[in-house]
Amino acid sequence: MKILRAVYVFFMMLFGVQAVQAESAAQYPSKPITIVVPFTSGGTTDILARLIGQRLSDRWKVPVVVDNKPGAGGNIGSAQVARSEPDGYTLVMGTIGTHAINPSMYSNMRYDVVKDFSPITRAAMVPNVLVVNATAPFNSVKELIAYAKANPGKLTFGSSGHGTTLQMSGELLKVISQVDLVHVPYKGSSPAIADLLGSQISMIFDNLPSALPHIKAGKLKALAVTSSQRVPQLPNVPTMVEAGVPGYDVMSWFGLLAPANTPKPIIDKLNQAIVEILKTPDVQQQIEAQGAIPTPETPAQFAAFIRNEIEKWNKVVQTAKLKPL
Repeated sequence: MKILRAVYVFFMMLFGVQAVQAESAAQYPSKPITIVVPFTSGGTTDILARLIGQRLSDRWKVPVVVDNKPGAGGNIGSAQVARSEPDGYTLVMGTIGTHAINPSMYSNMRYDVVKDFSPITRAAMVPNVLVVNATAPFNSVKELIAYAKANPGKLTFGSSGHGTTLQMSGELLKVISQVDLVHVPYKGSSPAIADLLGSQISMIFDNLPSALPHIKAGKLKALAVTSSQRVPQLPNVPTMVEAGVPGYDVMSWFGLLAPANTPKPIIDKLNQAIVEILKTPDVQQQIEAQGAIPTPETPAQFAAFIRNEIEKWNKVVQTAKLKPL
């Protein structure tokens, strides 16, 4: 009798939890949603978060606030979301850095990229572009490499922080071309670009969307893109392979995640809405106009993609012999 009563209580609790989740999903969202961007404003992560956030706000008639929390290569903002209430009201715009590279680059991670998050969907893939100041003494990657070999340790490259794809792009160039470049990390790509414009650093591998306005304005020179193919926005700019760096291929990615244990009905509701937004023709045009590629997918597909990326970039870090911070 006691066993039957225990079974009855168990199923009542189970169905009760499911009912609460179903009810919360039906009512969700009923208050403002925050999308944490773990980098400074103005970068590609910020641009995508604000575009998607505005469309979510228009669709659901609730405020969607973008909160920039830069620092530690994106770890500070990401850790904040990992510790947040798993109710769908605090999300993070994760990146290849925060959710694939950082586990190999930081010895004391404050979150587990797999266990502490519920993936929603990848949002976009973005090539990086190698840019230098318009007054720089080199006009091609070959000239830059020749200069670096003639002046070891003199050239610096900025990034949006340790472990980001901006740093990895520079590290990969160092490994393949065997040049001595000095890495200068920032809390986001915007301050790095500002110092490049002021000739405080020599170069940066920036995400195409945030670098493009400066290239078009003639303030920065684009020497090459990091993707395997040229991009429509810069048709005359070669790929790194075409520029003389064999085997070079890097693409940044961005995607939305919630804290682990966020109810599946809420994750599914977010996924459906964001995927529909990413498939909207005008949103696709806005993303593609900045050099990015929309990549809507299911939560399961995004989770599998993240696991593969973690393994891939761990091998790169080991090959480059980078020491964890």
